[in-house]
Amino acid sequence: MKYTVDKQETHTIFTINENNLNTLIAPDLKSEFYILHDAGIKDLILDISDVQYVDSSGLSAILTGHRIWKTVGSFVLTGVKSESVKKLIEISRLESVLNIVPTVNESIDYVKMEQLERDMSNGEA
Repeated sequence: MKYTVDKQETHTIFTINENNLNTLIAPDLKSEFYILHDAGIKDLILDISDVQYVDSSGLSAILTGHRIWKTVGSFVLTGVKSESVKKLIEISRLESVLNIVPTVNESIDYVKMEQLERDMSNGEA
């Protein structure tokens, strides 16, 4: 699987540099999610701008990321440009489950807002 990881102070951006997120790629993606979680990453942005096709295994990998981060921080899916990917998410009714934000910059803002909300609810602000 081709990908890049951009670790910043407030978030990490994981960009998939593949056309397909399918049965061949999904297990590696899940493994990378666990590695990042174990490394202490609290807020992850998954950028799928280059992805043109997602199958059920790929969708399962995305949901694994959501499940891993829902209790520790933020998991944001961004760059959903392909009509087939949009349709799969819509048919699966996952737009109400996943945090889907159009662009990486908007995703960063979204993560920062969630961090502020967590800090306020924990009495840190």
